[in-house]
Amino acid sequence: MKYLIYAAVISIALSCSKKEENQSSATDKPINENVASLNKEQIQDAGIKTALPEKKQISEILKLNGKIDVPPQNIVSISVPLGGYLKTTRLLPGTPVRKGEILAVMEDQQYIQLQQDYLTGKAKVAFLESDYLRQKELNKSKSSSDKIFQQAEADYLSQQVMMKSLYEKLRLAGINPDKLSKDNISRSVNIYSPINGYVSKVNVNIGKYVSPTEVLFELINPTDIHLALKVFEKDLDKIKKGQHLLAYTNNAPHKKYECEIILISKDLSMERTAEIHSHFERYEPGLLPGMFMNADIELDRRTVLVLPDDAIVTYEEKQFVFIPKGENKFEMKEVKTGTNENGFTEIITKENLDKQACVVKGAYSLLMSLKNKSED
Repeated sequence: MKYLIYAAVISIALSCSKKEENQSSATDKPINENVASLNKEQIQDAGIKTALPEKKQISEILKLNGKIDVPPQNIVSISVPLGGYLKTTRLLPGTPVRKGEILAVMEDQQYIQLQQDYLTGKAKVAFLESDYLRQKELNKSKSSSDKIFQQAEADYLSQQVMMKSLYEKLRLAGINPDKLSKDNISRSVNIYSPINGYVSKVNVNIGKYVSPTEVLFELINPTDIHLALKVFEKDLDKIKKGQHLLAYTNNAPHKKYECEIILISKDLSMERTAEIHSHFERYEPGLLPGMFMNADIELDRRTVLVLPDDAIVTYEEKQFVFIPKGENKFEMKEVKTGTNENGFTEIITKENLDKQACVVKGAYSLLMSLKNKSED
C-alpha cells in the first residue's frame, strides 16, 4: 500500500512539471535577433534620427598606385670627352646645381698638347695663306709653275682643315679657342652644368683618371617629373588622355597634388597591368624621383541612391542599415554598398529603399544594443 502511494505522488509531480513546461513554451514568443527595441529615453540618449535615402550625383573613384619618374630628357650624364684626371669637385648626391656652374676641374697633359697644336697650327696657317696668295699671283703671270701653285693651295687648305678640327676639339674639351693665346695655356679644364637641378650620382673621386666613356656625375632636372601609375587591364577602358587625378603619399594623405594624364602605355606586363604617365600641374621640391604615391581618378558621374556614412554599420564583414519597424523598434537590414564620396555612400540592394526611412544617426548604438541582446 505504501508503494502505491509513493508511485501516485511521483506521477502527479511529473504531470505538473510537464504541464508547467508546456505552459511556459506556449507563452514564450520567438525573438527576432535583427530587431532592436529601445524605450524613448534610450532613443533620445542615442540621438537616433531617421531620414529618407537621397539621390545624388557621385563619381566612381579608381584608386591607383605608382611612383614618381623622371623622363629621359631630364636626366643628364656628365662625362669628359677627352678623359683626364679629376682635380677638384665639391659635389655630393643631392647637391643643387645651376646651369653654367662649374661641376669639376679636370687636368691632363693632352690638354696642353692640344692647345700647343692649335696655336702652332694657327701661326702656320697664316704663313701658308700668304704663300698661297703669292703663288696665285705668280701663277697668273706664269712666273711660277702650276705644280708649285697647286702644292701651295693644297698645303693651305689642309692646314685649314686641321685648324678646324683642332678648334672643335678644344671646344669639346671645354676650352674657348677664340680666347686662347701663348700666355694663357692651361693644363686643366672646367666641366660646367648644362641644366638646373641636383646631383643624383657621383661616380668618381679626386685624383682618379676618367676615360671618355665613363660617367662622372648624373644630374636630374626635377621640374618636369612624371607620376607613373599602374592600371589593371580591366580598368584600362576607363582611362583617357587628359583626365585629371589627385595624387598623395601615404605619409600625408590629406595633401593632394593635381595631375593630368599625358600618356597611356599600349602594352601589358606579366601582371596584366599597363603604365600611365601623368604630369604634375605644379612642381613642388618635396616631390622626389622614386617616391611612391597613390592616386584617385574620378570617373564618369552618375545619379545613385545614397545614405550618409553614419547610417551604415559593418558587422561580420557585412554592411547593414536600420529601418524603423513600429514604435521604438528598428530592424537591421543587410545592404550592398558602392562608391563613397563626400560623406555619402551608394546603396546597392534589390529592395526598393527610395521611400523607406532609415536611421541616419545613432545606427551604431542600435548595433551595440543588438549585440548585447544576443550575448544575454
